[in-house]
Amino acid sequence: MTSYIGLIRKDPESDFGVDFPDFPGCVSAGSTLDEARAMAHEALSGHIACMREDGEALPTPSSLDVVMGDPDNREAVAFLVEVPEVDRVVRVNVTLEESLLHAIAGRTSNRSRFLSEAAREKLDRESA
Repeated sequence: MTSYIGLIRKDPESDFGVDFPDFPGCVSAGSTLDEARAMAHEALSGHIACMREDGEALPTPSSLDVVMGDPDNREAVAFLVEVPEVDRVVRVNVTLEESLLHAIAGRTSNRSRFLSEAAREKLDRESA
């Protein structure tokens, strides 16, 4: 597992907000601390899943010293959000029958994900 720092912030008239220094723009919130923490995990997992689908590299987790050394973060409460490790995504070229390619395109806009899921399903069936 890899852990990234989430920062909980609370303004007097708002819910608990969460942001991630390593993922600018990825934010979440909750009306309680527990809800904010759970929603933070969901938000970060979703953000990372999208990055992986797009073939983007994940940032190296920042250290707590660096994050809390930023004056803008001194009022925030830091906590760790764990995300599972996933194999690195590698671009490959494949050859498919044109009719098969059109059939896949008719079902999804993300052919890579479709082919990955189909391969996993077949491998799971064969290993069972």
